[in-house]
Amino acid sequence: MSSGVRHPLLSIAPGKLRPTQMTVGRAEVAEKRTQWEKLGKKKRKDMLAEHWFPGVLGPKNQVYIVDHHHLGLALFEEGVKEVPVMIQRDFSWLEPPVFWHTMEFNRWAHPYDQHGQRQEYASIPVNLKDMADDPFRTLAARVRMAGGYSKDATPYSEFLWADFYRRNMKLKDGRVTPKVVQNALLFAHAHDTAYLPGWTGVIIQ
Repeated sequence: MSSGVRHPLLSIAPGKLRPTQMTVGRAEVAEKRTQWEKLGKKKRKDMLAEHWFPGVLGPKNQVYIVDHHHLGLALFEEGVKEVPVMIQRDFSWLEPPVFWHTMEFNRWAHPYDQHGQRQEYASIPVNLKDMADDPFRTLAARVRMAGGYSKDATPYSEFLWADFYRRNMKLKDGRVTPKVVQNALLFAHAHDTAYLPGWTGVIIQ
C-alpha cells in the first residue's frame, strides 16, 4: 500500500469532503448549526480542534469522512473554511469498485437511502450538501439523547434504530415531535428492540 505519513492531520474545506453515507437527519444538522452560532470565536476554534473528522484517502486522493457527517454539513452551511481531518487509511491506489467494497468491509460505508433501501455505491453523494434527509435518523438520535438506548461503538448504529422505527412508526409530514419521541421511547425499552446496538432493557415507568 502506498502510504505516506501515518495518520496525518489535514485541514480541508467542508465542501471538499466526500461522504460515505447517503443520508443525514436534517433536524440534527439544524441543531448543530444553532449550537455553532452560539459559540464565540475562541470556543469555535477550540471545538474544531477537539472534533477532528476521521477520514480515508480514496481514488484520485479524494478525502472521504467516515463519521461526523451531520457536523460536517452544519459547518459547511455555516461557511466554515476548513476543518481538521485525521487520515486513518490510504486507499487512494485502489480502483473505485475495490475501494468501496473495502470501505464497506471495514464498516466505513453505508449505501442506504432515506427509505432504508440499499443502493449502488455510485449513488452515494459526492458532496455533503447532497445527502438526503432521513427523519427517522433524527428520531433515532433524539431517542438516544432521551435515554432510550446507549451510545454504541457499532458503526451506523443509529441507522439500525432508524430502520426499526421506519418499519414500526409513521411520521406525519416527516416531523419528529416530542409526542413521537415519547412513543418511540416505549419501543426502545421493549423486547422488540433487544437486538439493536445500545439496547439497555430498562423499562421506563
